[in-house]
Parts: sequence; C-alpha cells; structure tokens
Amino acid sequence: MSATTIAGAPTTTSPSRELATVLGLVALLAPFGSDMYLPGLASMAAELRTGTVGAQLTFSAFLLGMAAGHLALGRLSDRYGRRGPLLACLAVCAVAGAVCALAPTIGVLIGARFVQGLTGAAGVVIARAVVSDLARGRRAVRVFAAQMWALAAVPVVAPPIGGALVAVAGWRAVFGALALLSLLMFLAALIALPETLPLHARAVSPPLRRRDLSVLRTRSRLAPVLAFVLAFGALAAYLAAAPFFLRALGLPLAGVGLTLGLNALALVLVAAVGARIAHRFRPLAPAQAGVAVLLACAAVLWALAATGWLTADTCLPPLLLAVASLGLVLGDTSAVAFGRTTRAAGTAATLTATAQFTFGALTAPLAGVAGARSVMPMALIMGVCAMFALVALAVSESSMMPGDHSGTAGIGGGYCDQPE
Repeated sequence: MSATTIAGAPTTTSPSRELATVLGLVALLAPFGSDMYLPGLASMAAELRTGTVGAQLTFSAFLLGMAAGHLALGRLSDRYGRRGPLLACLAVCAVAGAVCALAPTIGVLIGARFVQGLTGAAGVVIARAVVSDLARGRRAVRVFAAQMWALAAVPVVAPPIGGALVAVAGWRAVFGALALLSLLMFLAALIALPETLPLHARAVSPPLRRRDLSVLRTRSRLAPVLAFVLAFGALAAYLAAAPFFLRALGLPLAGVGLTLGLNALALVLVAAVGARIAHRFRPLAPAQAGVAVLLACAAVLWALAATGWLTADTCLPPLLLAVASLGLVLGDTSAVAFGRTTRAAGTAATLTATAQFTFGALTAPLAGVAGARSVMPMALIMGVCAMFALVALAVSESSMMPGDHSGTAGIGGGYCDQPE
C-alpha cells in the first residue's frame, strides 16, 4: 500500500502492486455485471413472465446507470475524495446485486439493474482517478494499459462463466455471484485503498457548460465519436438479442455463453491487429472497412431470416464477422477522436462514454420488438447504424487536413476510456 500523509496526500508517485491489482479488479465489476448474465436472459424472461423487450430493458437499465455514473461519479470524487465514494458505491452495488438475485418482478429487477450500473461505474471512473492521483508518465500508462487489457478480456470470459452458472443453478445465481464479487471488492478496497486526494486538492467541479462541449464540436472530432457511438449501439443490439435467438435456434445455455465469448474474443483480436497495422493506412480507413463488413453481415442476416434459411449453421459465421468488424470501428474511431482532442481530453472521454451507454440503452430493447426468435430487428439496427457511421466517417475524412495522422488505433469501446 502506498504511504500517505496525515492530510491524506500520497507520498509516492506510483500505486503499489497490491493497490494496482485491487483497482484493476474493481474496474472489472461493470463489464462482468453487463456480460455475465446475458446467457440467462431467455430463462429470466420465462420465469418473470415478461416478454423479450422486458428482459432486454434490464440490459438497458444497466447501461443507463453506467451513463449516469460516468457523468456524475468523477465530479463526486473530486469533491469528497476517492476512498469514501468508491467504498459506498461498492457496498450499494453488492446490495443491488442481491436485490437482482431475489427480484420478484421484472420492474424490481430493472430498477436494481440501474443502481447496479450506476454504482458499478465507480469501479471504472474512480479507479481511473486514483491512478491519475498516484502515477504520472510511463507509470500511469502501464497501469492504464493493464486495466484496458483486463477490461477487454472480460467480455470473452464472462458469458461462458455466466452460461455455466445459469445451466447449473439458474439465472439468479449469476446475480448472487455478482453480489458476492462486489462484496469482496468492497473488502479489498477497504483494506488496500488509501485516500489519494488530499483535502486541499478537493474542489466542487463546475457543471458542464457550453464551452466544455466544444471539445467535440468540430466535425473532425464529432464525426468519429458519432461513428463510435453508432458502432456501440450495434454492439448493444447484438448483446441484447443474441441470447434469445441463439436459444431459439437450438443452442444450449453453455453454447450461447461460448458463442458470446468467442465473438468477443474475435472483436478483441481484430482490434489488437488493427492497432498494429493502423499506421499503414490513412486515418479512419480501418474503421471504414469495419463498418462496410458490418453492413454486409447485417444484410446477410436479414436475408437469411427473410428467406427462412436462418439456422445455427448459417447464422453463426456472419454474426462472428459482424462482431469482429466492430473491433476495427471502435478502436480506430476512438483513437482518432481522442488523438485530435488535445484540450479537455477527460471531458471528451466522459461525454463519449455517456453518449455510448445512452445510445446502447436505446438500441438494446429495440432489438427484441419482433420477439425472441426474430433476428430482423437486430440486423436492421446493425445496418442502420453502419450506414450512418459510414456517412459520419466520410464527413470526418473530408474535414481532415492534409497529412493529419492523429491517433493510433487501439482497443476502444465498451468500458475502455481514455485516462484524464
């Protein structure tokens, strides 16, 4: 643990290995809360006697909570310090998980999921702030990079774990596990986390003003952010719909979880490859290629459903390609957008995270309007998002100055935000 002064100011410029590990684990709560329960959506809908959209609203509620958390928790921790708000959020997150596990109705579950998303966001937002308090330069980059890769791994492992839990003990067991995980993270933070923001450094953050929005006002910044948000909306629609139609196509619970995990792995691998080869192409070219693949795959899925040829064998390959293509889009657009944001990068990251989770909360229930067995709404959402993203990318490219190569593609999207 890092030593602190009486006033609470850290006397070291780098978090200890133990503290860095705790911060990394705490940051995993939100993606685990988002992805681990997905294989059990169909079982949940049946037990709570709700439709597909009702179950998908539990996913939307979590994303809305995440959006609100990104907007509010950083400012809250600037005023009251890091330790107290983080511990309070972890405790409430554990209670919310328990309420989810015991929820008698879909309404109670939706409300508890919003609280779970709101407080789970603290693991990302406040943990990032703690690292910024303690580390500078390369040390901070190393810690943030480790957190980024851990966050990228969660969507790969969480759905298979959730699928196995649902198959053995039911969907409520997943929320019981999340409540236990939150409690363990609370205890770990209680032991290992010092206060890293001294009293003299605390301040009331001003509300967002019109000039704060100017960091995303120009076309060269707003267009790639818009494409990023649209791509995340397509991803949210897939995550909300896939557990239903994959079950309807005959996949067992374990198979649903494994499919979600493998598709997430494809996304991460494509994003990593895109990061390595991005310098060989003009800015946003990888994103444009990814959006084109997404549009083509959405058209194939729509055609398969319309012609009655949709089966597990015909559905899984284009679905895999569609999700994998988002790795190029999310990584490249976020890298270019933030590469051009030299001023108020933290504000830009906060606004982008709020927009992505809010838009994902809107597209998720729309993917289920035609029922559990239909792929068409999801394919339509993917296609519309891809077309608007292509327009946004074309606008962004037209606004570039000659020789503009700002940004380097990396694993973006999901819960990976830029450090402030």
